[in-house]
Amino acid sequence: MKRISGDRHPGPTRRALLTAGAGAALAAGCARGGAPGAPAAASSGPATPTAAAGGLTPGVMTLFKDPAYNFNGLLALGASGAGAAEVGEVLTAVNAINGSGLTAQTYTQTFRTLGDQLLKAPPGAPADGQSKRFRALRAAQYYGQALFFVLGSDDPGSEEQLYKAGRGAWDAFCDLCEPAPVKANVPYGTTPLPVWFFRPDGSDTPRPTVILTNGSDGQNVDMWTYGVPAALDRGWNALVYDGPGQGQLLFVDQVVFTPTWEKVVTPLVDWLSARPDVDPGRIALTGLSMAGDLAPRAAAFETRIAALVAMPGCLEPWLGFPPEIRQILTPDKQETNDIWNKEVVPELPPDAAAVMKKRFEPFSVPAMLEARQGKLFTDFYTPATRIRALSITDVVGRIKAPTLVLDYEGEQFYPGQPRRMYDALTSPKDYLRLTAAQGAQLHCSPMAPQLHCEVVFDWLRKTLGVR
Repeated sequence: MKRISGDRHPGPTRRALLTAGAGAALAAGCARGGAPGAPAAASSGPATPTAAAGGLTPGVMTLFKDPAYNFNGLLALGASGAGAAEVGEVLTAVNAINGSGLTAQTYTQTFRTLGDQLLKAPPGAPADGQSKRFRALRAAQYYGQALFFVLGSDDPGSEEQLYKAGRGAWDAFCDLCEPAPVKANVPYGTTPLPVWFFRPDGSDTPRPTVILTNGSDGQNVDMWTYGVPAALDRGWNALVYDGPGQGQLLFVDQVVFTPTWEKVVTPLVDWLSARPDVDPGRIALTGLSMAGDLAPRAAAFETRIAALVAMPGCLEPWLGFPPEIRQILTPDKQETNDIWNKEVVPELPPDAAAVMKKRFEPFSVPAMLEARQGKLFTDFYTPATRIRALSITDVVGRIKAPTLVLDYEGEQFYPGQPRRMYDALTSPKDYLRLTAAQGAQLHCSPMAPQLHCEVVFDWLRKTLGVR
């Protein structure tokens, strides 16, 4: 890694790189469920604010001119097929935000207000159970949209409260499902993992089961969109959970990400295997977004995983950051933090600073708490080192489970990494790239989650021999 000296070489060189390069790339690369920090273009070329979308979101696919907000808006729009959003609600919110002027504040406030409205009585006759159920699910989606940008808004201190609003809507939805998912706390260190175990019915029939692993800054509602109904419709069970760095464990319990994700998944497999309605020989594991790194790490050590899907495959999340940001990290903590605080922070544009707050909070409780006070963290070294420790290049060859590696045309967070993972695997493996011709372009196919689920579950059915 290139060492960068202190301020012995004053002038625009490093600062120009950081403000014009890293600042623009960070501002463009911020998207829900994505990498811990992401360039707007492939690492082989210069990063620009519009490169994330490129020509892959033409016409009506461009909800917002800013690609970060656009990606998040597309995620909400795509969730409509699973009942986790409403096209008219999303587009009306988009129009309101653009009409007011796109900022973190207008985005956060508009979607938070929409979530609040959905938890109230609908127009007309009193809502029945189904109406309340799906209004709560949509509210969870819109609270999640607001939560993603709240640290850049006028009220960053409301982050935990906003998370709890979304979690409350999610739980209200779950309570109205038939059958309702089993809620439990699975032991994990000193902080248990909250789980929601969805079943097609209440019988004890042993069924194939999929563990759905969220990425960085995704919410439970995203796991509904990317797997739960697809599993239930096929007669599978589905397990949704919060791991360290996610959901309740991050925003309430203040537990950050761990590189040893097998210690997270193994208790889940233990819990599932003890249930009579789970076929212990057919437990699959999926990982969405950054969990395309976490799930393979777990499967490298947890041998009871019968099939693995990385969506997309990711070997080194640290490479999701622009090179100008990665160069800040040196072997010396003091030197690293001096570079960050004395040379980078004073020149970092406000939108890029907001991205750094968001991207680093799942790896540093102090960074999260400072961000809630409207401050930018001062310790760059510790969270950066934790992100770099997520590399699985040295363990991916241990995976024995059949593995599907997904890739996406225009992948803006981990370009090239899915193919690298596929090439490094020694287990039975398949590689599939979803494309713009299918409407499934960009990271995690935000506009085509139904197609995404069809691809994943068709492969799982074939791989596990499920009829």
